[in-house]
Amino acid sequence: MSQLKDMYRTIVADGFPETMTITLGESVLTFQKRTWEMGGEVRGLRYGENPDQPAALYEFVEGENTVAGLKWRSPKQGIISALTEEQMLQAGKHPGKTNLTDVDNACNILQYLTKKPAATILKHNNPCGAAWADTLYDALHNAFWCDRIAAFGGAVVVNRPLDMKCAELIASQYFEVVAAPAFEEGVLDVIKTRKNLRILELPGLAHLDEICGVPMLDFKSLTDGGIVIQKSFVNRIMSVDDFIPATGATKDGSVFTARKPNDQEAEDLLFAWAVEAGVTSNSVIFARNGATVAIGTGEQDRVGCAELAIHKAYTKYADVLAFQRSGLSLYELQQKALADTEAAAMLDEINRETRENKGGLVGSVVVSDGFFPFRDGVDVVMAQGVTAIAQPGGSIRDWEVVQACNEKTPQVAMVYTGQRSFKH
Repeated sequence: MSQLKDMYRTIVADGFPETMTITLGESVLTFQKRTWEMGGEVRGLRYGENPDQPAALYEFVEGENTVAGLKWRSPKQGIISALTEEQMLQAGKHPGKTNLTDVDNACNILQYLTKKPAATILKHNNPCGAAWADTLYDALHNAFWCDRIAAFGGAVVVNRPLDMKCAELIASQYFEVVAAPAFEEGVLDVIKTRKNLRILELPGLAHLDEICGVPMLDFKSLTDGGIVIQKSFVNRIMSVDDFIPATGATKDGSVFTARKPNDQEAEDLLFAWAVEAGVTSNSVIFARNGATVAIGTGEQDRVGCAELAIHKAYTKYADVLAFQRSGLSLYELQQKALADTEAAAMLDEINRETRENKGGLVGSVVVSDGFFPFRDGVDVVMAQGVTAIAQPGGSIRDWEVVQACNEKTPQVAMVYTGQRSFKH
């Protein structure tokens, strides 16, 4: 067993060159390999997605991209790829590919949430929880309690200087990475008590508005060695006014128009659609009061994704009750209840409360990264007390989906985003 553990401690020599040049028509783009001096030796990435995969990180350092006549992100705008030794305040087990791509996807989400203090916790390149609020602590606290189970071992990324209250929350839990634009006085003393924590100071997290809306080249390597290249996703919903009224859906000459969201619903839909940019498709997100409540990711069918998100919400809601009342996780309480009548009674009460409160989903809003092909997905989320929905629109059954919202009492609001937000 000790030999198996060694593979996670091993640093893989990558063998990749110091520079990489990509020629796209008339554009010549130069990238520099990122390495760090640690413990008297020069190291690159720890390893790739798995310990037996060498990997290298490259920063875009020179060249003007003129492809397709678009304005693209420029050299020297790096955030993750520009990481220096000085910004790696504590290396812990120095980062591998998955650690940095989690932080990168947090940047992808946070670029659309710059107007308020915001926090994301990611694992396996999907958010466990995300929130924005009037204070950074409230944002981080809300993001953590969205899904404290999934947050275990995750990457915490924030868009404001990390303060002491946030530091104490982070130090009380197990995380693998924390990244912030800066750290207030005394904060590092608190979080450095977690010796394996990778602490990254990334000033660019405070300036994400400067790159927001400007695309990058997005490469996907195929199994056969080929490459797909695309313009990266750019969110068109930058304010609540950018949503499109769900109206004009027609069937046999009848026109169906959905209720317009109220101010709070619209603000939550705006927030949730920003988070959606970082969630693997098919996906749906439930959100309320500026925080995610449940995130369904990577499912093959949309109604199944909604059902999965609901199941997760119920489980996480029950877990919070179990933890607050017994200090045990839901799974630990379930195990204890097998032989302990008091624990069994507590578990029954928690399960009852969870069902009555529908896993905390009542009053939430939902966004879907693709249109609803049938009304089934909408009916499933509305049964949980959802009050407003945003989706791309464009299905031949839009009329049916809008009609479903109008049939609900009270009537559920719906708007269109006018764009899809798939992430493969």
